[in-house]
Amino acid sequence: MHFNWLTKLPKDQRFKRLSIELEYVLRPQLTRYLMRKFEQECCGDFSCFYFDVDVNTQWVRIGRQTPEDFRKVIELDFDAEINGNLSHLHIA
Repeated sequence: MHFNWLTKLPKDQRFKRLSIELEYVLRPQLTRYLMRKFEQECCGDFSCFYFDVDVNTQWVRIGRQTPEDFRKVIELDFDAEINGNLSHLHIA
């Protein structure tokens, strides 16, 4: 899976640390979610999935580069499953 980091912050050491911390939390959560949704029917390592991560708000969206047929499967409950579970997260 790929992350597109969206931010108004300067891309300095602080940004780098914040994006690493966010990815550390997001990657396993997204992997578990995608495994539940797709089991064996997609690209195996989820490399065809792209996510736009707003570093300032810590909100995740499905990236446009994700194939449409996969986007359609996850778009209905994605916010509740992923962003709803991140509401307690306060990485700064």
